[in-house]
Amino acid sequence: MIENDDFEAVQDESDGELSFAEMFEQSSAKQSRWLEPGQKLTGRVLKVSAEWVFMDTGQKGEGVVDRKEFLDLDGNVTVSEGDSISAYFLSSSHGEMRFTTKIGGGASGSSQLEDAWRAGVPVEGVVEKEIKGGYEIKLGGTARAFCPYSQVALRRVENPESLIGTRLTFQISDYGENGRNIVVSRRALLEEEQRRLKDEAQAGLSVGMTVTGTVTSLQDYGAFVDIGGLEGLIPVSELGWSRVKNVRDVLSVGQQLQLVVKVIDREKERISLSLKDTQADPWDQVAAKYPEGSFHSGSVARLDTFGAFVTLAAGVDGLIHISRLGAGKRINHPREVLKEGEVIEVRVESVDRAGRRLSLALAGPARAAEEEEATLSEFRRQSAEAPKGMGTLGELMMARAKKGKK
Repeated sequence: MIENDDFEAVQDESDGELSFAEMFEQSSAKQSRWLEPGQKLTGRVLKVSAEWVFMDTGQKGEGVVDRKEFLDLDGNVTVSEGDSISAYFLSSSHGEMRFTTKIGGGASGSSQLEDAWRAGVPVEGVVEKEIKGGYEIKLGGTARAFCPYSQVALRRVENPESLIGTRLTFQISDYGENGRNIVVSRRALLEEEQRRLKDEAQAGLSVGMTVTGTVTSLQDYGAFVDIGGLEGLIPVSELGWSRVKNVRDVLSVGQQLQLVVKVIDREKERISLSLKDTQADPWDQVAAKYPEGSFHSGSVARLDTFGAFVTLAAGVDGLIHISRLGAGKRINHPREVLKEGEVIEVRVESVDRAGRRLSLALAGPARAAEEEEATLSEFRRQSAEAPKGMGTLGELMMARAKKGKK
């Protein structure tokens, strides 16, 4: 039946061009959207009575849920007016829509369980015991169900016996032989909840924002982090300003971190995070701390064919070119002079703040040896190029004696 305001709304939209049958169809479609058994709906609690919890469904007519579904172990109601609750639609009668958060385990009959299976409404059950391939679940009364090991959780349960005696919520995946053959899954509900949390988290996520996360696993290429229902990756290059060789030297599973969102790929469901961006950039102070001509101690970080990289501070590396390492001699590789991990004295020759580059030269004993070798080479060169002298004292005396005999 179309109510007056529905009729007027449809009439206004159509400017009188729709027939009565078309208007009736539109109005019925508007209301029937909520009349599909098993449909999940989130609504606001309007009132809590002695028997029912009334909820605003966003449509005409109130939704009601049995008050018993919101009692804790002490018999106290866990919801109040204004709270938001999620429930599954069961049926509609006289403008009142019946909802449930789950089918209870107490007196649930076979017909009620069959309705729950058809409508996709969760059911409560108690894990009775382990049987071959899974668990036997008591759903209520004499109803028994089977839950495979693979369907009781999102991941493998390390201690299967720990679930015995617990009351859990399941979804009926198979209902046969009038309730004598029932298969249930808890994993299906957990995956649905995981998807809901993921969608909510993604909707509020943006590049550049700071989030809190918990490290879930460590790999050679980085660390996976849970950021509230979403999994993100911190690449090894984003763990800090200094070069990280082993992720496990920096992080541990279970560690909580403040991170910056770097990249969001919604199609591939990939999120890249950075720990480095939450830390101060050491290059902001390089010009002041390492001016040209200043001397510092550093550790040889790595050796390459063109030179040696020296770490002066976390995230601040400089390069000694191979031409400055041979002490005046030509060398084929920096390893002929230095080794990784060695502490040496260096002098800053130039600072390129924009390019994040420091040019260094050896100082201290190594530099002194280089200068000494250069001085000796220069002396030998000058000696070789000098004009011939008068000879030794003996030669001069012999020449004078020959001259006196004449």
